[in-house]
Amino acid sequence: MAAIVIAAGVIAGLYFGSVILVPFALATLLSLMLAPPVRLLRPYIGRVPAALAAVLIAFVVILGVAGSVGDELFTLAQNLPKYEYNIAGKIRSMSSMPGGGMIGRVTRVFQDLSAELSASSNVLSSTSAPGSGAASGPPVPVEIKEPQPAPLQVARDVLGPLLPPLAAAGLVGLFTILILLQREDLRARLLRLAGVGDLERTTAAMNEAAARLSRYLLMQLAVGIGYGAAIGIGLAIIGIPNAPLWAVVGIVTRFIPYIGGPMTAVVPCLLAIAVDPGWSMLLWTVALFAVVETFTANVAEPWIYARSTGLSAVAIVVAAAFWTSLWGMVGLLLATPLTVCLVVLGRYVPQLHFLDVLLGSEPVLSPQERFYQRLLARDPEEATEEAEIYVRERSLEAFCDEVAIPALAMAQVDSDRGVLSAQRRAAIAAGLATVLDNLTEDGQAEENGRGEPIVCLAVRNELDLAAAWLLQHLLRRRGHAVAVFSPDALATYNLDRLPLRNAPVVCLSLLSGGSSARIRYLARRVRRRARHARLLIGFWGEDRATIADADPAVTTIADALATTLAAAVGEIEATLPGHAAALARQSA
Repeated sequence: MAAIVIAAGVIAGLYFGSVILVPFALATLLSLMLAPPVRLLRPYIGRVPAALAAVLIAFVVILGVAGSVGDELFTLAQNLPKYEYNIAGKIRSMSSMPGGGMIGRVTRVFQDLSAELSASSNVLSSTSAPGSGAASGPPVPVEIKEPQPAPLQVARDVLGPLLPPLAAAGLVGLFTILILLQREDLRARLLRLAGVGDLERTTAAMNEAAARLSRYLLMQLAVGIGYGAAIGIGLAIIGIPNAPLWAVVGIVTRFIPYIGGPMTAVVPCLLAIAVDPGWSMLLWTVALFAVVETFTANVAEPWIYARSTGLSAVAIVVAAAFWTSLWGMVGLLLATPLTVCLVVLGRYVPQLHFLDVLLGSEPVLSPQERFYQRLLARDPEEATEEAEIYVRERSLEAFCDEVAIPALAMAQVDSDRGVLSAQRRAAIAAGLATVLDNLTEDGQAEENGRGEPIVCLAVRNELDLAAAWLLQHLLRRRGHAVAVFSPDALATYNLDRLPLRNAPVVCLSLLSGGSSARIRYLARRVRRRARHARLLIGFWGEDRATIADADPAVTTIADALATTLAAAVGEIEATLPGHAAALARQSA
């Protein structure tokens, strides 16, 4: 409840303090963009002139682009009479298209309404005139003159709407200059607020946040330049007036997520409608923006977000919606940088770690945890996808030892805690069997069929059986015959029926130590029935020193111990030639 109250208070503060917080956030973002040129100019002209010059140049560029766009729109409005014929021709052609009769009907409705309003106005003026009748004379014209507005009224009407944006721009400029001039002092004060007792963590957090934001802005500028260049060249080829201007507009608006590209396309499309008598220029313009925007939004920008910000795609969308609802269009512009700062805080502040988990792009589950979760969810298809990715990057042996065995070990821990029933264990084993069947290659080596098969016995439950299937899969890929038996076969009356007498290797598959006495007695029973076999005990995922400390007798009964499947395969293959020679000598 306390966390919810604190979060609500913070959000309310962000909303009601937007008058100050928005300019400060914009100034911080702008200061990060201007820091490199300020550092370049400082040795030559000094700290204060360098900061003032950088801010002045930035505002001149922004105002210049905005003024150029406004001037282009004003010119377009002035030239509308010249383009009236082109626009009317397009409306007529749209009316003749299938379904275009709606445009004609809407136009006729407006014309009829205009005629009705004109007729009503004439009737009212004729009936309301004094002495209206057959003999009355012409109406007396009435002229209403408004008094000349006072100079203060004119100033208020003209400057009133401009004062809020001008004040906000002034605050942004002032904050930017102060941040650039007092950068070291502000950093020291933030360190003091965070606590001087943990300077290493605070410094690392600030450096990472600054590095991520700078990298994001630099990469976003690179994408904007590429986007603007493609748009400018394409519009010049199509024939849109002032194509270089729209290239610069594309570079600037690319910093606004999601709507920057459509904003750039509005005026060029209007110009294409007005300038060209036909439809080809408009169609080519729309196609140009569609192709460039699709590539930029689906290829370039996701790569940038993943590499430079460390944010997931879902986090970027949620952050854009959240900050836009708080601060409007400026919030959309600042959404990604502010969310980057929150993710960095979540990485270095334990109380805010949930932010890094929810918003970050790094995987929060390890490969073995994801694989175990998919087996728990009874989704072997997605588990197979995880396995295939790991096998392509590493190898099948690495997947079995580094992903599958740890996943089964986690399942065994849950089983020992009593949270995993026998039915769920059987489902996990069946899911792993499906994954192994999906991973089986068409050109896999066939079993040589010579001699007795290698015997692998699952000691305790279905999870040990699943681990034995992993070993069987690896051995069969190398052409060896393997027979795997479930824990039910280890009963005394069943053990005598197993093909142990001439087996070259008998492997006991075990995921957790369990009762050392049981393992010791089982190893002795297997040894009495397989005197010529090499007895291998696989303590999958365990530490060899831990096994020896738990029960030294186990290490003396077994011929070999293995803690990984790869080691077990190597031990078995080293045993097979010697066992074949011993059997030949015995038969001779």
